[in-house]
Amino acid sequence: MTRTSADVRDMRALAALGAFSVLVLGSAPQALGLLKKPSSLQSGSHVRAASAPLRRVSARVGDALFMGRAARPQGKASPTALLSALEADIVARINAQRGARGLRPLRVSRGLTASANYHSHQMGLFGFFEHESRNGAPFWRRIARFYPSRHYRYWSVGENIFWESPETSGPSAVHEWMMSAPHRENILTRQYREVGVAAVHFSSAGGAFGGRPVTIVTADFGVRR
Repeated sequence: MTRTSADVRDMRALAALGAFSVLVLGSAPQALGLLKKPSSLQSGSHVRAASAPLRRVSARVGDALFMGRAARPQGKASPTALLSALEADIVARINAQRGARGLRPLRVSRGLTASANYHSHQMGLFGFFEHESRNGAPFWRRIARFYPSRHYRYWSVGENIFWESPETSGPSAVHEWMMSAPHRENILTRQYREVGVAAVHFSSAGGAFGGRPVTIVTADFGVRR
């Protein structure tokens, strides 16, 4: 069959379009800000051999409006007082990263802390490691239950999650996040004003965690005005 120059140009155009489509589809997970770092488990042959820590990190950011009822923590303690030593250290290190770049520190939010605490517990109890809730609802809907948009003209939230076996530390969690562009972006987003962090330890977590002892960390970021 004889092809005209127009046919050849059309075929080249289709090939270029196909290559572009593959590029876009291949980049989609990064565009969504979702990263799962591969892990490795190493063991030595000596009596005192140790296993290398297992780490998973993931970030998601979104702007959305959701009118919902807030579940507010009870009690008179300040938001910062509700944090464990590990959680407070993670917040301090997040703010240190922001301060080093001339960004204002994030305030601890009761609502974002409650959202992060709920999600860390849910992931450990039901063995999944995702931003979406167990029922598949997007992460911002869960955050909006605790950090509602009602009476605010602007509302934006982001989220980083992380787990390590068997324990973790502030330097470990924040270092892993800062090594990844989507997580670093959440930490360094200029517009954010508040944060909530929850680190929950499980002696044995199934599903995605393989029955290991794990510490699961969720950091929720937000602004509303």
